[in-house]
Amino acid sequence: MLKIQNLTKQYGEKKAVDNLTLHINKGEIYGFIGHNGAGKTTTIKAACGILAYDSGEIYIDGISVKEKPIECKKIISYIPDNPDLYEFMSGIQYLNFVADIFGVDAKSREELIYKYSDMFEITGNLSQLISEYSHGMKQKLAVISALIHKPKLIIMDEPFVGLDPKAAFQLKEIMREICDNGGAIFFSTHVLEVAEKLCDKIAIIKGGKLIKSGKTEDVTGDASLEDVFLELEG
Repeated sequence: MLKIQNLTKQYGEKKAVDNLTLHINKGEIYGFIGHNGAGKTTTIKAACGILAYDSGEIYIDGISVKEKPIECKKIISYIPDNPDLYEFMSGIQYLNFVADIFGVDAKSREELIYKYSDMFEITGNLSQLISEYSHGMKQKLAVISALIHKPKLIIMDEPFVGLDPKAAFQLKEIMREICDNGGAIFFSTHVLEVAEKLCDKIAIIKGGKLIKSGKTEDVTGDASLEDVFLELEG
């Protein structure tokens, strides 16, 4: 579903991502781990087609991000670590705006909007301006907007930041449901306990280079993910 091949992105003399190769298959929740500045966000933005890269190739469901970025964006969703929403809109206006962009029909969007807004307990807030939302409510709205066109691949940067425990649980349930239905999830997180429990596979990046990847149980072995991460970082 997502094939990153020999990706390199340089800022001046510094290689933010250095010859990175990762393959995320259908049905997989893939965690992307690394300290601040390791290259996670650069990789994610390149995969979403919003950041140009120097060399390598990225394919989404076999389609080149570089050659056909619009085709790729039609079948993915991206949730950044700090969602930048149109605060002059109400919640429902924003969700309909996103649904319009992706060409979602009226019946499908209504079903999904109310399914997920009920799940995240913000149905009663959809008529409010987004400028009145708390950070957690904005994060919930961003998640709902990312699900509205039933993407094949969801790419997320620290998706659990700002979510209360119940909302975080609901998001984890949604992630598993999407993958059980043939989709795929690629996300970065600093919450190693969540990654260890939730992810089918994990990649650890340091200084722009991939230092370990594979099935979660193979990466962790007999230790915890935290122990493995700290040892590799050390």
